[in-house]
Amino acid sequence: MNTISIRNLYKEIFKSHDNPSLEKHIEKIIELDAYLPYSSTFFCVTNTQKLSFEYISKNMTACLGLNKNDLKAGGMRYFWGRMHPDDLEKWLLALNELMSFTLNNIEVENRGKMSYTWNFRLKNSKDEYVNIIQNTTPLEFDSDNKPIIGLAHYTVLSPEIKMQISASAKMLNKNNEYETLFYKNFTQNLLSEGITNRERDIIRLLVLNYKSKQIAEKLNISPNTVDTHRRNILKKLNISSTGELIGMMKLNNYSI
Repeated sequence: MNTISIRNLYKEIFKSHDNPSLEKHIEKIIELDAYLPYSSTFFCVTNTQKLSFEYISKNMTACLGLNKNDLKAGGMRYFWGRMHPDDLEKWLLALNELMSFTLNNIEVENRGKMSYTWNFRLKNSKDEYVNIIQNTTPLEFDSDNKPIIGLAHYTVLSPEIKMQISASAKMLNKNNEYETLFYKNFTQNLLSEGITNRERDIIRLLVLNYKSKQIAEKLNISPNTVDTHRRNILKKLNISSTGELIGMMKLNNYSI
């Protein structure tokens, strides 16, 4: 798939109206970036109308070895040109399904509470394809309430890790915990199709070492309901313990 095809498909997915105002967003991001330590993550302010990166954090070069000016000048086209060719179509399909889900299923007043995650491989300055997990939170919407400006966080993982291409959409609840509303694996299914979104939330929190009572508080359900979900998860995956579940998830570097 060439750059023109990618651009056309991407612009169709994110087709929107109006011109967003970025000044306040970028001002706050720059203030934050100055105090952050160097790590395996970086972030950008993305503009899906202009196919540009309005701001790129200082960690980008430390993570990927790429020149910040090249990324800023080339925008998303430069970024796409470094993506693994085997991941491009799955990535575009994931973005399209996330956008369709949002427009068809999320009330306008709740779209600012959404968070989207997907992954792909990207070539770094050493010509190695490293794994990228991208998490994007909408900052601004157009007159049709379509997200057009986002704060994107990128986590860079070793090329030795084999990851499946997946995407998810989560919404912040009253307890400031993200609940999964959409999930799809675009490579193959490690978790069976029978696993519900609620069960995915519980698996995610179990992997983070939360206990049933803590999970219940975060998801606004009872501890007994959590335990019922835990038993159902083990049965569906044909495994005998929560420890085995956590080990399986970590071994496969599975993002839910």
